[in-house]
Amino acid sequence: MSISPKICRVPPIHGKFRTVHLHPLSYRPLALLLPARALVYTPPLPSVAPPRDLRMAGHSQFKNIMHRKGAQDARRGRQFAKLIREITVAAKTGLPDPAMNPRLRAAILAANKANMPKDTVERAIKKATGAGASDDYFDVRYEGRGPAGIAIIVEALTDNRNRTAADVRAAFAKHGGALGENNSVSFMFTRAGIVRFPVAIADSDTVLEAAIEAGADDVISDDQSHEILSSIEQFNAVRDALEARFGAPEEAKFDWRPQNTVTLDEAQAISVLKLIDALEDNDDVQNVFANFDIPDSVMARL
Repeated sequence: MSISPKICRVPPIHGKFRTVHLHPLSYRPLALLLPARALVYTPPLPSVAPPRDLRMAGHSQFKNIMHRKGAQDARRGRQFAKLIREITVAAKTGLPDPAMNPRLRAAILAANKANMPKDTVERAIKKATGAGASDDYFDVRYEGRGPAGIAIIVEALTDNRNRTAADVRAAFAKHGGALGENNSVSFMFTRAGIVRFPVAIADSDTVLEAAIEAGADDVISDDQSHEILSSIEQFNAVRDALEARFGAPEEAKFDWRPQNTVTLDEAQAISVLKLIDALEDNDDVQNVFANFDIPDSVMARL
């Protein structure tokens, strides 16, 4: 009587099963049918996925970087749009030559400080003086109260007074403030001309002496800059004299300086900064001035 060999499946080295013929009595592989090395089974290495936090860390970091970059680009775009509008209005309301137009010169200085390309500045001036200059913008000022009773002055350039007034009023109302009438808080500020130079141009005594000779009212020096204050009437003369002595300033503009400030705690500071951010995010708003002060200890926790 013939006995047929048994058949089973044995995994070889490469981790794949194949059919193997066994001896019908000993159940050992037939030597002619299966090499001896096939009896040793080495399973393939399992594919181990990295921990979830490691897999997602690079992705999350990239998304966070892209989100921050997008926010910075958006803010930079809004800043450029506001500067272009100021340059256009300054060139349109006066001469297109910065040497003969103080407002245009101040606008160009602000654009240079923001690293705006030179050709962008030139296009804005040409737009104001060219045939296509059809947009009419108006200087408007809004005054109101914010959280903790602080006084706020908002300067804007707009082609639609009703739209801008509604937007500014909504921002005040949403963040715990109230829009007031003209001159309701401006008496709490002093209108002044500001000329700012980097601290490296000279020591504080030299800058103070030059400012007094130029007719300035005050000098504030710190570890970053020299800030020279003047009256509105003396602003052009002071700026020109200091520019001839120290070169082009970092900034030269008109400012609203508070006569007194309100010190804020942490909760009040959060509310006030939200209102300031909401106002500055408006495309029509050029400048926001307020009479609050946040101590360094509170600022460190924000």
